[in-house]
Amino acid sequence: MSEQRQLPRNPRRDAGAARAVIVGAGVGGLAAAIDLARRGVEVLVVERAGTPGGKLREVMIGDRPLDAGPTVFTMRWVFEELFADAGVDLDAHLPTRSVETLARHAWSESERLDLFADIDRSVDAIAAFAGPGEGRRYRAFCARAADVYGTLERPFLRAARPTPLSLTARAGWRGLPGLLRIAPFSTLWSALGESFRDPRLQQLFGRYATYCGSSPFAAPATLMLVAHVEQQGVWLVDGGMHGIARALARLATQLGATIRLGCDVREVVVEGGRATGVRIDADDGGSELIGADAVIFNGDVAALAGGLLGSGARSAVRATPQARRSLSALTWNVVGHGDGFPLLRHNVFFGADYRDEFDAIFKRGQVPRDPTVYVCAQDRDDAGARPNADPERLLCLVNAPANGDAATFDPQEVSRCQERMSNVLARNGLQIRSDPARTVTTTPVDFARLYPGSGGALYGQASHGWAASFSRPGARSAIPGLYLAGGSVHPGPGVPMAALSGRQAATSLLADRARDRASTARFPIPATHGGTSMR
Repeated sequence: MSEQRQLPRNPRRDAGAARAVIVGAGVGGLAAAIDLARRGVEVLVVERAGTPGGKLREVMIGDRPLDAGPTVFTMRWVFEELFADAGVDLDAHLPTRSVETLARHAWSESERLDLFADIDRSVDAIAAFAGPGEGRRYRAFCARAADVYGTLERPFLRAARPTPLSLTARAGWRGLPGLLRIAPFSTLWSALGESFRDPRLQQLFGRYATYCGSSPFAAPATLMLVAHVEQQGVWLVDGGMHGIARALARLATQLGATIRLGCDVREVVVEGGRATGVRIDADDGGSELIGADAVIFNGDVAALAGGLLGSGARSAVRATPQARRSLSALTWNVVGHGDGFPLLRHNVFFGADYRDEFDAIFKRGQVPRDPTVYVCAQDRDDAGARPNADPERLLCLVNAPANGDAATFDPQEVSRCQERMSNVLARNGLQIRSDPARTVTTTPVDFARLYPGSGGALYGQASHGWAASFSRPGARSAIPGLYLAGGSVHPGPGVPMAALSGRQAATSLLADRARDRASTARFPIPATHGGTSMR
């Protein structure tokens, strides 16, 4: 049974106002909703989950919310600009605190290194850890990272799907030496070998590749720009990272957008070669058609290419081979006690064989035998202080292959993976005591179910090889009227990058509409305008 319902127009909109449906209330979709709503577009965001945020999710253990997705907030300027363009101040909507200590790193009980937002403090710490020469080399590495970032911010990060040719054109002849200087054809690992002598430091900064779900042995050297991003500032969000999603959703609804939660999209409808709306599950077991002038898909683009949203949308993007998927993860959200190691907010415990860790994931399709473990102690600040002695909230993560649509993670396998993680932590002096009833485990199978089409990949396709950064789809799909946002499209994964992608999708939509005022498509939005609803 199909139904098409008409929402009365918002009196604030003119009679010819465009209407857009955004599939997915992740960061990219919400950023697009904000930009479109403030420009007079009637916006409906449909989200299959019961809360906004997408990968920026949280889980509840008892009455305590735990971050279960990204835990690091950087590139704050992206959100400052988004909110300022909407006429409001970010601080009034999203309280944050800057940190001095970025993270604590450990290789054994006697090998620990803290990195700081202040370069001089990090130089001193590295010199004490690995010798004065490495301290000097770190300073040179930071200068190189700043050069990479300065070269790429505007012509790449802020641009709509750049190509090598367009990147060169935007940089101009004066910028060409800078493009060559950033070593675009080298791998991150080879660049780190040139920058540092101590293999532990190569391992530490090689983690930057995992920020976009890739291997440092195959990812481009340009990812060293993450070092500069962190030195620009890392913030703690009051109430947890999910507060970013809540703030974005509030602003979108205040501007007039409607967010409809618990709403599963069956199909992106394509008629006459153009996206004309979406079909969602109806309460009676049938479907409901929602027409639109434009659709923004804020999900993994592999779902479109795989036909999970209808055959009409399959040609929107090229299918990504399974072998090019980015990292997935095994995570454990715990309310318990971390004993024996002085935890900070962010902590990294390294495995012994870094190359084998990534060979296991990308070549053998296995969880590493001796994985690197990330632990976020959500109740602690960057100095390790926490407000009370209650059981604390911890997120433990190890990287894993994105085979959640092909493999199974039965309780025995999960238990083996947890034992491997515990062995790495114990080698560094950390023991986590927790009640299994107060633990939430998420495997690649779970991530594949949460994010259809991804196979559990958390970052879209892996950034392997110099051309990978140019192969991500841009905001405009191959189907007119269908736009793309999220971590699987340009400029890439991560909270600020997803926001940039949403803004680029909104900009592209508005630019196309300005070029095509003759379009008179109208669509019904089946919800009360300007709020959040549950089905």
